[in-house]
Amino acid sequence: MPNSFHASNSYLITSESVTEGHPDKLCDQISDAILDAIITSDPYAHVACEVAVAMGVVLVLGEVTCESYVEIPEIVRNVIRDVGYTKPEYGFDYRTCGVMVSIKQQSPDIAAGVDQSLELRSSKNADVELDRTGAGDQGMMVGYACIETPELMPLPVSLAHKLCRRLSQVRKDGRIPYLRPDGKSQVTIEYVHGVPTRLVCLVIAAQHDAGVERTRIEQDIRREVIDVVVPSHLMTADTEIFINSAGQFEIGGPVSDTGFTGRKTIVDSYGSVCPHGGGAFSGKDPTKVDRSAAYMARYAAKNIVAAGLADYAELQIAYTIGKAHPLSISVETLGTGKVPDTVIEDLIKRHFDFRPEAIIQYLGLRRPLYRQVAAYGHFGRTDIDLPWEKTDKAGLLRTDAGR
Repeated sequence: MPNSFHASNSYLITSESVTEGHPDKLCDQISDAILDAIITSDPYAHVACEVAVAMGVVLVLGEVTCESYVEIPEIVRNVIRDVGYTKPEYGFDYRTCGVMVSIKQQSPDIAAGVDQSLELRSSKNADVELDRTGAGDQGMMVGYACIETPELMPLPVSLAHKLCRRLSQVRKDGRIPYLRPDGKSQVTIEYVHGVPTRLVCLVIAAQHDAGVERTRIEQDIRREVIDVVVPSHLMTADTEIFINSAGQFEIGGPVSDTGFTGRKTIVDSYGSVCPHGGGAFSGKDPTKVDRSAAYMARYAAKNIVAAGLADYAELQIAYTIGKAHPLSISVETLGTGKVPDTVIEDLIKRHFDFRPEAIIQYLGLRRPLYRQVAAYGHFGRTDIDLPWEKTDKAGLLRTDAGR
């Protein structure tokens, strides 16, 4: 069962996604594009970059300490252009929007704990190489994996992401030429005895040009998006489909709604099936465990499930600022473990190193790979090669568990 509180035979789970033109996702992509540019020239830079967008304006905020220079307004405009805000009639476009930048250096109090961990400062037995980097903040991170999809992700959020990616694809390749960049999807799946069985309802919101008939929009999206993405066995006669249910959706993007970095944390992770630590990912360099430890937790959970040790695995990791070793590591398999959870927890502690520097080195996080995950989810991606999505430790875990 995807959640331990679901004791009934049948229950519903809903998840959503948004397209790359959604105002919040636009901000995430700008934040991570700036991070990528900085980390390309200075892999050890400390970056915490947030963005806000509104009608006609982009505001870049944050703390950056680095040995390089990047042209932030140019990066901002390039992202906006790539996403598709290229026409004045959209009310927001990359040529005419204003870009304001307010960036300062990272607080020296934070930097002191990151650059030299508590372990390195207080113990002669500290590992100089892997203990050197302290966690960039306190917090808790969650990693999750399950057997519901080939990519070991929950089905509702996986389907929601695929619908939004397809919505953007048919806009860009001209299959549905009147679409604009903003859009959303929402998927509700019925589970029976813990198994996803049918699509209860599906919601698509797609921004479009003025003057397009509603029936044409519904037919085109049904044919080019929904029928292409949703497996036929999930559709039933009772499945409800809502396309632009409010009527027209001509005004969208930053014209209709203010956007902020980090406001789509549930979209970025696993949907509604498990807890979320609360920290956003985008715009943060990998010393920020909000990001790097969440990636490592996904890597560990995915390998546990890929090893056949559990059908569902949920990891929770906790840190305090300045300390390299996590305060706690716990695992929950929701009753699906093939070995006791205590055994799985011991395997995780033996085979996965959650110190920030160890995570960064093992996953190769001091390189520009972040903008590509700033839309359509950080986990379960099959369209791009991500180090935390590999299952290269599954065989080792299976052998060590005696399976």
